[in-house]
Amino acid sequence: MYWNSFSDFLAMGNHGLYVWGSVVVMAVTMIVEPLRLIRGQKELVARLKRQFRADKPYQSADQSTDRTSPEQG
Repeated sequence: MYWNSFSDFLAMGNHGLYVWGSVVVMAVTMIVEPLRLIRGQKELVARLKRQFRADKPYQSADQSTDRTSPEQG
């Protein structure tokens, strides 16, 4: 396809709004999606670290009571 001017190129044969709108949506999606994935991964790791730290005292308390309590059977 050949264009006589830059404005003809932007108009894309009277389909410019659809074409350039699609390009913008695709570009925004390709930029935003990896950023959201990275942020979500960081939030997940932080949440799991908090959960691990919160469960750690309970785990050590459970282990100490298991060792000191005699089993009767």
